[in-house]
Amino acid sequence: MAIRPLWAPKELDTPEQMIAEARKAFFVMFGFMVVVWVLQIVNWMDGQHLSADYGVVPHDVSRLQDIFAAPFLHFSWAHIESNSGPLFVFGFLAAYRGVVRFLWLTLLVTVTSGMAVWIFQGSNTVGVGASGVIFGYFGYVVLRGVFDRHLIDTLIGLVMAASFAYILTVAVPGTPGVSWLAHLGGLVGGVAGAWLLRDRRPAGAAATVPAGPAPDPVFGGGGAPAPSAPGKELDRSDLHKELGDLGLL
Repeated sequence: MAIRPLWAPKELDTPEQMIAEARKAFFVMFGFMVVVWVLQIVNWMDGQHLSADYGVVPHDVSRLQDIFAAPFLHFSWAHIESNSGPLFVFGFLAAYRGVVRFLWLTLLVTVTSGMAVWIFQGSNTVGVGASGVIFGYFGYVVLRGVFDRHLIDTLIGLVMAASFAYILTVAVPGTPGVSWLAHLGGLVGGVAGAWLLRDRRPAGAAATVPAGPAPDPVFGGGGAPAPSAPGKELDRSDLHKELGDLGLL
């Protein structure tokens, strides 16, 4: 019996299944963005009190739970505008292969990013913003295809890494007013998520290639099927999966 973890994605063997999952990913991210922007409007109307009341305050045990609220809040319109594009793009790419796995990933990078700030950031500061989660999605998207052994996701990761490698400059100390610890913590969580949430194919899933019927020794016709020879068992599941993704099956 093969056991599938709760976060394991469904096999997306056909283009139709991929499109259906991508559609769900789009609506999940759209809903996420709506929540973030509605909270920003409320926050702006309330004089940024939400950010002050629910941001991450380092070393304060009573505010530890705020690591889950802080990614939804932003200090200014410029702050939320700079985060919205990367959040939607990387979030969608992280979710299109499986929304359930994406939700587990989001929880993981929220914790690693928030805890990095809570533990290591200097006191007398408040941290909010989705940038730590963005870095988590980025790390996940770049490495997911490698750990899943999936050609299309590997190519997507290479393109994203080449196109957005510059954002790593704010995951190291030196940028004023930016919590590089949140970025680094999220990035570490995304890399860990790519490994922990990888697609674990059940062992023994090899497909056996049946041998043709053995010739009848008297009449020369097909008789009983001959047993497959040792070493003829081929695992073609990966090939079929890639061909299905490309719409060739």
